Order: sequence, then structure tokens, then C-alpha cells
Amino acid sequence: MADSSDPFLQPPTRPLTTTSSNENFNPGDAFIPPNALFSRNSAYGIQPSLHSTPRQSAVGDLNTNSYYDSPVASNSNNNIPLLDREGGHGTPAVDGNKEYDSYADRPAAAYRAPKKSLVKRPLFWLGLIALVIVVAVAVVLPVYFVVIKPKHNNTAASGASSNGGGTTTPGNSSTSGGKGSGQSVLITGGDGSTITTEDGSTFTYQNSFGGFWYEDPANPYTDNAQCNSWTPALNETWQWGVNRVYGVNLGGLFVLEPFISPSLFQAFPGVPDEWTLSQTLSTLPTGNNLTAAMEDHYNTFITEEDIAAIAGAGLNWIRLPVPFWAISAWSNVGEDPSGNPVAEPFAAGVCWKYILRVFRWARKYGLRISLDLHTAPGSQNGYNHSGKIGQVNFMSGPMGVANAQRMLDYIRIYTEFVSQPEYQHVVPVFGIINEALVSTIGKDQMSAFYFQAHNMIRSITGVGAGKGPYIAMHDGFQGPAAWAGFLPGSDRIILDTHPYFAFDGQPNDEPTNTPASGDPSGFGGPWPLQACNSWGASLNTSRSQFGVTFAGEFSNGINDCGLYINGITNGHSSTANCTFWSDASQWDDDTKQGLLNFALASMDALGDWFFWTWKIGNSTAGIVEAPLWSYSLGLANGWMPTDPRQSVGKCVALGANLSPFDGTFLPYETGGAGAGTIAATASAQFGTFPPATLKGMSVSASLLPTYTATASLITLSPDTAAPTGAAVQLGDGWFDAADQTPMVTSVAGCVYPDAWSAAALPVPTQCTGNAARGMKNLRIPKPTITGKPHRS
Repeated sequence: MADSSDPFLQPPTRPLTTTSSNENFNPGDAFIPPNALFSRNSAYGIQPSLHSTPRQSAVGDLNTNSYYDSPVASNSNNNIPLLDREGGHGTPAVDGNKEYDSYADRPAAAYRAPKKSLVKRPLFWLGLIALVIVVAVAVVLPVYFVVIKPKHNNTAASGASSNGGGTTTPGNSSTSGGKGSGQSVLITGGDGSTITTEDGSTFTYQNSFGGFWYEDPANPYTDNAQCNSWTPALNETWQWGVNRVYGVNLGGLFVLEPFISPSLFQAFPGVPDEWTLSQTLSTLPTGNNLTAAMEDHYNTFITEEDIAAIAGAGLNWIRLPVPFWAISAWSNVGEDPSGNPVAEPFAAGVCWKYILRVFRWARKYGLRISLDLHTAPGSQNGYNHSGKIGQVNFMSGPMGVANAQRMLDYIRIYTEFVSQPEYQHVVPVFGIINEALVSTIGKDQMSAFYFQAHNMIRSITGVGAGKGPYIAMHDGFQGPAAWAGFLPGSDRIILDTHPYFAFDGQPNDEPTNTPASGDPSGFGGPWPLQACNSWGASLNTSRSQFGVTFAGEFSNGINDCGLYINGITNGHSSTANCTFWSDASQWDDDTKQGLLNFALASMDALGDWFFWTWKIGNSTAGIVEAPLWSYSLGLANGWMPTDPRQSVGKCVALGANLSPFDGTFLPYETGGAGAGTIAATASAQFGTFPPATLKGMSVSASLLPTYTATASLITLSPDTAAPTGAAVQLGDGWFDAADQTPMVTSVAGCVYPDAWSAAALPVPTQCTGNAARGMKNLRIPKPTITGKPHRS
């Protein structure tokens, strides 16, 4: 089948043989400026509930710690004193990895009035000399530790900063004489420094947590930035079980959803998803406006100032949902019932350079990214955030295997890109498929896909710590306990779970402006304790029985109120007053305080988490109508914490039992001994792909339609916005030069059913037995670390 692919993705050494869309862009294309007609904020669609999460749990014994209760975890810097929660004193001083109140512990004598002229007192001159020394140290040390000393520092960058070109500016910023430019270029700064964006506009960087940004135009892949004092800089080691994920999603940026960007969908009544929106924008009376509208959204919904604000909010990770059509979309995915070819209407390849821009911004502000492949060909769950609402055709139905073959190609291409040295610090986690609906697909079938994807990825990266990203696998709404002991001996996999109360089908009408259960002195009603009891022990047990586990999504959604939360039909299962919960201007201070306590309890219970989502756009009414889901709105209005570390210990204070995890993972779970040596029992159970049968199919999976691996490879383009020079290596988008297996395409002469609408169709009598990406095609490396994994 023909691809509709952006020439921006086309490397000189790996040309495409597929046709490209006239909506796509060349590598040299500039970012399209905002279009007033399409300037808007954005929103995210329905998420199913975590059905295994209980609504009521008995209160257990009081624990001594809400999260990692171990000597190892005690070094995580989570015990650093919080800043004054009332705004209090000024910017804290930073010493190493600790923060101190700038006015703490001052001697009383410092406030006494002088008895005689200062200039006549010897202590004045001693103090003045000491002040000069302190100022000199304050100027020199940031330059030394930020520019000269950091690990893996590039020679060009350090030379530019240390050979007489370094100066300081307000906000402890450092400058460097750009290579041969004759001008000083600002390359780093902290709280109060001025940021100049790519379009020339400026803003003030606000970060009271000791974080600093770093961007050297002469060496754009230097990973020196640090988002806050308790999080390792990008060029330092992240330790699972020691460091904690305080993250936020950039939902709705590259995968559009009605509730995140409602005004865009309100402009076209009845449009439920990005598939239909793309078709609509492509066929406007004024012509094809799909690319212009998408470009405008990518340019305006999330800006550099948002990324800087995320770091300034004390957060340290971003989960970035991306679509498969950032790589390609097919112009023919089969025939509809009338025999007409069906094309995927998405703006293929258009968002890729904007994804690169988010990578660039995250690097600048010291934020790590969990890249999440949010969509799958045919849809993995039938929800609007899979690209098209309706059927599940991934690993399900007549086209289930064929769509899985395509998905493996997209996983492979993203893996090749982020495994390059230029991105290994910025993108340490790759979520390979979001929220596959296991109740439809089947757990064994999904396990076989996960096994296949794991082996494919590690055939590219090699095995062991530092070789490619961690692989995040969603629990498919089965709950963490269902995956205990999955793939023992695998190499660095993460279980991703998405606990929500909003979609549990319950009334959920309890308010938050009543005394909190377990702490009647505070607000929150039953919600804070319910979060602790429902989620805390579950995730901590998973860390012991599965390995690294995080909550890739959660929100303040105690109910499903909000515009388009359940899609454009906008129905609600909750009996709460949705008019009230959809308009934050109606909330009193007690309601906000109760929501804040719920957020803190949720964060403490989950341990490592990503809030869904950073931003919800305004509706046509001019307000955010899903305020429970916006971190930035809550931060500005008092129902999200100004310091996420305030969450630590919240559940213990409420009397919850979290079954604390001791912070120690088995060696193979973090790439140590035994990584890559999957237990024989797991290999026997899940090692065949495609699996023998797909759930609900009456024939063997070997008789289902498949594609053949004969198409030219597509490689994601490197960041052409980065400067080039002798000291800069951009990479070519492909980590493993030995990986030259072609991509899949349709079998010549075969007629396929529409791969997005085939769930209820009979199995075709043709196009069978042509699977080309089975285990025999993978180059699985020999394990470099051996040892039988076991769990005591």
C-alpha cells in the first residue's frame, strides 16, 4: 500500500519509494506562524476506568513512609525541606542538592541598629571584603559547575565558556562567545534569567527550586540542564527506586482530542476524532486547510514558556503522546463495502519537526521525556485518542495481525531514533502502545505482542543498562496485579497503569469541601483517603512483583464532568452537579483545598506519576470547561501544589496502608545481571508471533490477512533546526546500521478489507500466510549478561 509520507522524514541515504502528500513539508520549511482563524487552545478525550481499582478499601495500619521506605530511598532528596507554602521568603539558596530558606537562621545581631557610622567600624570593612568574596564565588561557581565541569561535557562547549568568554547576567546566567561570532551568547541561567525564544520574544524564567536551563548554540546536544535541585541533571544517572517521577502529560498536542482542544472540534459540530477532523479540514469549501490548521495548533497550544513553567513547577518528567502518522499514513488501507479504497486522512509527517522541538525544549530545561506511541493502525481501543473512534482492529479481527505488523514497524522506527546517543538522556523511556484494550484483544495475545516488541527493540539497542530506552507497557486496564511476574529476565520494562475514578461508572457525587476522611482538620471528603487506599498498595506491590511501575496518567477527575470528557456526545455517568464541576469560577476556597488534598494524596499513593494533562484549552465560551484535568490551571488557581514534594507522607497522615516498597529492584529489571535472558517458560508461552489464534476468531491466525516486508525503510529526520559544525553530530535518525529489514506493505494483487473497519467482517479468502515479520526475521542479540532471574 502506498504511504503518504513527509519528505522531511526522508534521509539522503535511505530514499522513499512511496508517494508523498502535497500537504507535507520539506526539511527546510520554516515553522508556519499562528493563523488567527485557527488559533486556539486544546483538550483530551475519554479514558476508560481502571476497573480493578476498588472504590472502597479498608484503612490499614499506619506506615512510617508513604512511598519508598528504605535506606536506598533515603538518599532520594525527597527529604529536602519544602519551600514556604505561603509564598513566604525569597528565592532559596542552593548548595549542591539542598535548598535553604534565604532568610533562615539569621543571627539576631543582624537586625540591630548600628551605634555609629558603618564606614568607621572595622567590622564593616571585614564584611565588605567577605561580601566581595561571596559575590565572586557566586559568579564563578555557577559557570564552573554548569558549564565547565558537567559530565559528558563537549569540549567545544566547555572551551567556549572557560576561555575568557564567560560572563554573568541577572538570574545567575552564563554567556559564551559563540564560535566565531564575536558576540556573547546566553547559554545558561536560573531563576530570574531572561529567555529569548526562537521567534525573538522573551520571558522571564521562574524556578525557585534551584533548576537551571542550558542551551549552547555551538553544541546543541549538551545535556547539562537540571530542572530542580533534587532531580539529577540530564547527564547524570536516573535511579529507579531512588529518584521519583513528578511528571505531566502534554496531552492533545500531537494527538488531538475533543476535551483538550474543544474549540477546534466545536467549529465542526459532529466531528468526534482526529480522523474525521482531518477529513473535514481537507475538504473545506475554501480548499484543503488540514496542514495549516495542524501547524497552527502545534505552534500555539504548547510553547517554550509552557515547558519552562513545567520545570518551574517542580516537575521533572514529560510524557509525550505521539501518533504513528508522524512517520507515515497509508493512502490505501483496504476497501470499504462499496469497493472504494480507504485512505488514512491524517497529516502525515507534519508534526515530526514539532516533536523534535519539544525534545529540544525538554533538553534545554532539564526535563526527561517518556515518549508514548499513542495510536495504532486500526485502533488499539476504539477511543477517540487512538485516532478514530469505533472498532478495535489491532490484534483483533481479520486485520488484527496485519495492523500489528505495521505497528511493529512504527515502534521500530521510533526506537531507532531515540536510541541515538543524541537522545538517550532526553528520552529514557518509550511507551510502545497506549491503552490497548485487553478485554477485547485478550491478555495472551497482547502478551505475545509485548514479547515480540521487546525482542525487536533489544535486537536494535542491545541489552543492559544504558542501551536504548526503558520499554513501557500499558496494563490494558487489567490492573497492575494481572501482570505480576510478566516476562522474567526481560530487559528494562516498565508497567504503565492509568488509575481514574472518573470512568468507574459510579455516581461520584461526593463534594470536596467537607472534612477529609482520616483528617477532619482538612478538606477533601472521602477522596484523598480513597486515592491512597485504592492505588498505593497496588502500585507498590507491582514494584515488588513486576518491576518498575508508574502511573502514566491520572487526574483530579473525581467524576466524569467536563465538556467532551466522554467524547462529543458529552454524556456523564456521575450524578454530581456537572455545571458546577465544569466551571472553576464557581468553586470556593474549601472546594479548591479539598481538590489540592486529593491531588497530593494521589501523587503520594502513586509514587511515580504523570498528571493528565498540563493544559486544557478554552471552549468557545472562553473558559476551560474541564478544569479538573488541567495542571496549569490548578497551579494558577490553588488546587494543584506549588511544590509536588508536599505530597510525600500525605497518605500516612490520613492513616492509609500503602505496603511500602523498599526501593530495590531485581538486577535485570534495571538492566543488570540477567537482563535479556527471558525465562524459558515465558518464551514458550508468548514467544510465537503471531500467536496461534486471535480472540474471537474462528480460524487460525496464520490464515488471517498479512502484509509482506518489501517496502523501503522510512527514517525519521534529525533536527535540522540545530546548528551544524565540526563539533556537532546530528545523527542520521537510525541507531542500528545493521537493521535493514524492509518495512511491511500490502501483498501485490491482494484486496484487503478496510483495516480500520474490519472487526465484524468475514475472513477474506485471499491474502493469507504472507506474514513477514515473525520471529525468524528478528536479529535477537545474544545476552551480554547472564544469570537465572529469580525473586526472593
